[in-house]
Amino acid sequence: MPHPLPPANPSLNAVSFADRNRQAELELARLAGVSGLVPSVDWLLYSAVRKEALLTSQIEGTQATLADLFDEEAGLKISNADDVTEVSNYLRAFRLVQQQLRDPQGLPISVRLLRDAHRLLLDGVRGAGKQPGELRNSQNWIGGTRPGNAVFVPPPPQHVPQLLADLERFIHEERGDLPPLVKIALVHAQFETIHPFLDGNGRIGRLLIAALLEHWGLLAEPLMYLSGYLKRRQAEYYRCLGAIRTEGDWESWVSFFLEGVAAAAAQAEQGIVAVASLIAVDRRRLLQWPKANPASYRLFEQLPMMPRFTVERVRQRLATTFPTANAAVQVLEQLGIVSEITGQKKNRSYSYQAYVDLLTR
Repeated sequence: MPHPLPPANPSLNAVSFADRNRQAELELARLAGVSGLVPSVDWLLYSAVRKEALLTSQIEGTQATLADLFDEEAGLKISNADDVTEVSNYLRAFRLVQQQLRDPQGLPISVRLLRDAHRLLLDGVRGAGKQPGELRNSQNWIGGTRPGNAVFVPPPPQHVPQLLADLERFIHEERGDLPPLVKIALVHAQFETIHPFLDGNGRIGRLLIAALLEHWGLLAEPLMYLSGYLKRRQAEYYRCLGAIRTEGDWESWVSFFLEGVAAAAAQAEQGIVAVASLIAVDRRRLLQWPKANPASYRLFEQLPMMPRFTVERVRQRLATTFPTANAAVQVLEQLGIVSEITGQKKNRSYSYQAYVDLLTR
């Protein structure tokens, strides 16, 4: 049974991670500022949200890659459709939460909203038989074959509704002097300890982090993919959460979390600079190319949100004829900006490969 938030007896020693909190907030501010380097923030959001969806799913064992996700969105054949669907479901769940939070009439961060997101997350994939959208009504555990030899046993199911209600109350409390990032760290750990669903708790708990970053005004757009840091240090991630439960060591977890936010924000900033540089160079080449035409300019502006595509998809996106779409693709192919990836004479597919390589590096 988790103790109520904020931690008490003893209370949280905020001095121990004050410097890390300042550094994390600074890195988030720098990340928000550097997003102005590209003409459209939608370009950045397209890749950042998909990287977070992919990485948070990989923590749970999903084997899909970013290229798989791009191929699936382009309508191309993929071999691991089930894994890609899991990632796509996370994207659906994320969009639902974001839309609700941005709609004046939408749901706030709440148990009901998380249940709705959970329903989308498990729709038609592994875990579809584990009560999507419903709080668990049976005991679950992590590791081992039964609660008696498990690594972690969450609270009994009859306590879950009240524990979540308490967590929701903590999120919306006005009083308190804890910095927002510290509160987010506490909320994530508490949610994972409650483990309210039979499956998908990790992904929903990490989605909650992104939602709270926007809710508390720390990052207006989800440009950071924290799950990359958590995946690289997955053993430490789990160890810190476990130390809260066994030793009441909140400080180590909060310090780890703040370090992760700072590192992930800095990495996202570097990624934005690299993407902006690549696109600027390629755009300059296109503008100087004598064979370029308006359709090829329009296609180029779509590439950061359509890195894998067919001519038919270009035709639909540009709302033009097939010959015009094909001519636009040929211009970019002649310049070496895009390349054909099937080697076929018909039903050809193309990739903005330098951009894909940059995102998957």
